[in-house]
Amino acid sequence: MKYRKLRVIISGGGTGGHIFPALSIADKLKELNPESEILFVGAEGRMEMEKVPAAGYRIKGLPVAGLARRLTLSNLTLPYKVLKSIRLAKKMIREFKPDIAIGVGGYASAPLLWAAGRMGIPTLIQEQNSFAGLTNRIVGRKAESICVAYDGMERFFPAERLVFSGNPIRKEIVPAGTKMKEEAYEYYKLHPRKKHLFVVGGSLGCRTLNEAMMKWIEDGCPGGEDIEVIWQCGKFYKPMVDEFMNAMKAAGHNLDTIRHYDFIKRMDLAYGASDVVVSRSGASSVSELCAAHKAVIFVPSPNVAEDHQTHNAMALVNKEAALIVKDCEATEKLMKKACSLTHDTEQIALLEKNIAALARTEAAATIAEEVYRITESTRK
Repeated sequence: MKYRKLRVIISGGGTGGHIFPALSIADKLKELNPESEILFVGAEGRMEMEKVPAAGYRIKGLPVAGLARRLTLSNLTLPYKVLKSIRLAKKMIREFKPDIAIGVGGYASAPLLWAAGRMGIPTLIQEQNSFAGLTNRIVGRKAESICVAYDGMERFFPAERLVFSGNPIRKEIVPAGTKMKEEAYEYYKLHPRKKHLFVVGGSLGCRTLNEAMMKWIEDGCPGGEDIEVIWQCGKFYKPMVDEFMNAMKAAGHNLDTIRHYDFIKRMDLAYGASDVVVSRSGASSVSELCAAHKAVIFVPSPNVAEDHQTHNAMALVNKEAALIVKDCEATEKLMKKACSLTHDTEQIALLEKNIAALARTEAAATIAEEVYRITESTRK
């Protein structure tokens, strides 16, 4: 099939869990036709305004913001920001003249897709989670297709418009072979004959996982005598963690087996090095861990709409493809469970086998094909 040049707007962002799938879709569309033009629309001040240009794509920002869970001044200004964002979105659409608008979730997708739908532009939604968010449920009413990653999504969307695609992931995330493991050990300066644990709190970091790690270190790293840890603590938390680690070293703690970073640039190698991963259960993280075939302990964030991270995690736990620790119990229980699992080769093998069966690595290609199907049908 010859793929014609398209003009595509992709909207959404806020976290790496939205941004990296969006970039994967863009990369696949450019692969099918390098002349296609892609414009990203994000929320002003959010990380997509930095990550998208770094990947070589244009982005424009909207002043839209999310609704705070408690009464704040920012909530009072939200209606003004939404209306202004819709006006700006309409202006962007008129100027760019897209063939289709794609929403990947995040603040900016709502006004952009709402405006596109009312201006006669076909829309596609990529719903990452097993429990659809309110924004996607609203804009999904007019979307031509809703690409999903979990079964049972007809609870939220018309069944005839659902496409089971899986979640797009970074193409470098693959199961680690011997060569990747060797590269990973070298990159992170790890000992090949030790056990390896990767603790990752998402692109923004995670207070709960950081507190669990610090409590474990304060207690002398029980159960972790032969375990080396790669720890992504997040940019916001890095100064606090640096101060803590320096204090522990000054108090005589040996921390040679722990490497902490604000952000992990080579996720493929961090996954490749690890025997076990401890992670939040955002949709993108879940999909990458399936693709990497990793044994994982999920700690779902309780601070997300409709508790969708728990739904995401349980979809794997119920298939014996992952373990789970509640956020409120993580400080006391998480690292004991992680160390125990890291030494249990039989359970690791079972988890790896079951999570591998859930991997869908062609999601971006499936979504790109759906983009072409929609744009061709709307031309006729």
